[in-house]
Parts: sequence; structure tokens; C-alpha cells
Amino acid sequence: MPDTLKELIASHPETAPAIGAPSREWLSYGGLRALSSSVADALHQAGIGRGDRVAIVLPNGPEMATAFITVAQTAVTAPLNPAYREDEFAFYIDDLKAKAVVLMEGDEGPASAAAKRLGVTVLRLAFDEAQPAGKFTLHTESTGTCDETAPDASDVALILHTSGTTSRPKIVPLLQSNVAASAQNIAKSLALTADDRCMNVMPLFHIHGLLAAVSATLSTGGQVWCAPGFDALRFFGWLRDCDPTWYTAVPTMHQAILSRAGRNADVIEAARLRFLRSSSASLPGPVMEKLFETFGAPVIEGYGMTEAAHQMCSNPLAPGAQKPGAVGVPAGPEVRIAHEIEPLLTDGAVGEIVISGPNVTPGYESNPEANAKNFFEADGKRWFRTGDQGMFDADGYLSLTGRLKEIINRGGEKVSPLEVDGVLSAHPAVAQVVTFALPHPKLGEEVAAAVVLREGEEVTDRDIRAFATERLADFKVPRKVIILDEIPKGATGKMQRIGLAEKLGLVDAAAS
Repeated sequence: MPDTLKELIASHPETAPAIGAPSREWLSYGGLRALSSSVADALHQAGIGRGDRVAIVLPNGPEMATAFITVAQTAVTAPLNPAYREDEFAFYIDDLKAKAVVLMEGDEGPASAAAKRLGVTVLRLAFDEAQPAGKFTLHTESTGTCDETAPDASDVALILHTSGTTSRPKIVPLLQSNVAASAQNIAKSLALTADDRCMNVMPLFHIHGLLAAVSATLSTGGQVWCAPGFDALRFFGWLRDCDPTWYTAVPTMHQAILSRAGRNADVIEAARLRFLRSSSASLPGPVMEKLFETFGAPVIEGYGMTEAAHQMCSNPLAPGAQKPGAVGVPAGPEVRIAHEIEPLLTDGAVGEIVISGPNVTPGYESNPEANAKNFFEADGKRWFRTGDQGMFDADGYLSLTGRLKEIINRGGEKVSPLEVDGVLSAHPAVAQVVTFALPHPKLGEEVAAAVVLREGEEVTDRDIRAFATERLADFKVPRKVIILDEIPKGATGKMQRIGLAEKLGLVDAAAS
């Protein structure tokens, strides 16, 4: 089995298409391998080689995809969000100990300023739209010497930071073997072949797009068509032009797609989608059902996180069932339930989800405290604590009951925000919902929910609370419902519960 990125793409036919994009010719696997060789030469000339870290700050698109795949065959990649400000870039570039930063030719923005401030080499990427998608050249004035041997399975291929919602972001190194194992796990769970084409709308500074869309597809000799980011207004035009067999997205993207599906029935009718995939946040059951009804294709919810090189569980394709509200069955690593404090695997119904397998990071970098807290040994294996609470049903499907940090403690009563989300999202007027903890002077925390209504719908917060009252125990009913035009989201489109009360200006009001 391939255990490096280079091996993942080594055996596919020379002329088979690999990377596509709007209005561009396809880059073949032969072209991708040739690009990998030229990128290695450019990096080595600049004094960058095995073990050296290269931050990549590029807009979404085919060049970002090929920059990751090619640079990772020579050095260590560290994709960063292009929307960061200068101080954020300076923090991440410094924290990563990056030796170089890849920027578009002519980009003199905040990443360039941060690199100059830190004295880090800037590698300029140039491409011609008349050339195949993803083909580029790298150039820099810097020169140097380095280790020019190719990375092996034990070398780090990709470094990402955790979100850092409640603390300093942790550095997650993923080995070549982690990335290769996860790509093949995903491909197996989705039954991907060389005949499949993925339309990628996910940001490529995030594990979801890098592994599920790009790496898993390339591991099978399939095709990745790279959109320039997600845009609900352009999605159906891309769907027509790309003609994919699948796409993967986060729930908020799927909901935005559904809001425009009615006026694009002809495109949907002509589509050859084999399945739709959702990951990176829990997909509400009613949304899964609506997607299936709209597209007539199975909706495969996956469960993943950065420390697992993305995928841990997946709803299976037929003849398996896709269960709304469940994140599927183990799909790569071994998945168990553990005691939330003690280093013990349990047979209890509900507990902390833990994983073990070749796709799991060897540990956080330079953070012994986090490693001691998040990893433990049991049954002769090393287990990673996901921080998620969940349970398996009789069929072996895993359901999440919430992030341990996000469970709402209302005067001693524990409330799963995911459960409340599922109930409120079934309201016919509700398009999006996120349930979160609101500080309370007596109870400690109270249940609150932010809601976006479907286009043309008019209901009040009292209507939504009444709907919840009929379906939830009293202590789970949100005491406050805020109707918004848009719910604040993170960089990858995920709605964030932690800190939402502060973002909405509700903390001072709750305390008074």
C-alpha cells in the first residue's frame, strides 16, 4: 500500500486527467508528476528540502491543490488561510518555524509583509490560464543548500493548527503515512475509482478539502475539479460545467445549495451525482433528507478532525444505510467509547469518542501537556481523545451528543446542543440553527439558539420556542432564540458555538 504522497500518484496512467478548473484544460497525472519534479528542483535551489517547512498562502483553486501535492513530496507543507491579517500570518509563520512562504506572483499583501518582517524566504508562484489547471512555476532570489533526499513515510507531510477557540492553537503534524492512510480510507469508504470526478468547493487550507476532495481522489486516479471557493450563486453553473460524480461540503454550504435548488431543477436533473458528502460539522437530519429528496443521490455524512487526518467514521453507501443524525460506522481507524477522565475504554452507552490507527497524528508538537491530556494507552494501543461525546447504536452507527466543551450545563442538567439543533432544524421555517450556552447568573448556563429563516418565511422567536416545547424536555428548550440574517461562521464555513454569546453581544445582558 502506498505510504507517501509521491507513491499515491505514482502509478496512474500518464495521460489520465487529474486536476481541472473552470475554463481550463485538465492537468494529467503525467503532468502532475512532472510538476512535482520541477517544484522539487525549485525548492532545492532555494535551499529548501526534506524536513523544511513551507507555509502556503494561495487562493482556492487548482494551483493551491497542486502546490500542496507537489511541495509535500519534497518538504513539509503548512497551508494558511489567505484571509488572515498581518499579525496573524506573523504568528503562524513564526509558530510553524517556516523556512519559506509560497505566495502568488505580485501578492504584496499581509502575508508578504509578515514574511519580510520575519526574514522568511518568499517563493513566488506564477501560472498561465492558457496552461492546464494547476500547472505553475516557482521562483525566488534566495539560494541555499538542503537535504535533497525524498521524504519517507515517517516524515511530516502536512502541518495544521487546531482552531484555538478556547486556547492557543495547537500544532498538528501529520506524517506522510498518516495522509496516505487517510486518503485511502476515504477512497475505500466512498468506493472511489478512476471514473469518479470530485467538484471541490472546500477551502484548501483545511483538512477536509485537502484530504477528502484532493488526496482521496488522486489516490484512485480520479479527477479533482477545483472551484475558486464556495459560492452558492455559482454552484449550479459549476455543477453543470464540471459534471462531477460527487462533491463534499460542510452543512452550511449544503443548506445554501438547497436554498437555490428550486430554480436549478434542470441542472440537477442532468447531473450524474453518485453521492453527496457532508463533513466537518454535524448534518441535521432534516437537511440530509432534503438533500436526498432534491438530488436523488445518497447523502454520505462523514466524521473527521484534523488530528485524524480527517476521516474517522462515514455513513456507508448501499447496501449500507445512511442514517440521519448518525455519523456512520468506523471508516479507517478503530473507534471506541472511553471514560471521559480515566484512561479506560468502556462499554458504556455514552462517553468520549477515542480513535486509534495509522491515520492518527503522532502527537501535538512541543506540547507535552496537551499530549498527556489527549492520548492514552489501553489494550496495547495508543488512543486519541477526540473531545466529542457520543454513543454507538445496535447497528454499530456512531451518533454524536456534542463536544464535551460545548455541552450546556444548565444548573446541573446537561443539554446536548446537537439534539436541540436537530429539533429546531425540523421547523419548516428554519434554514439554519446553532444552539449555544448563554451565561446565567444562577444556573451557570442557559440554553440559547441562533436561527436563520428560510427565504420568505416569517415566524417569531416565540413561535420557535413553542415548537421546541412540544418536542423537548423543558430544561432543553432555548430560553432565548435570536433570529439573524446570518450566523457567524469560522473560516471553513462551520458555525461555532463556543464564544457565540460574546460575538452576539449577549454576555453582558445575560449577566445583568
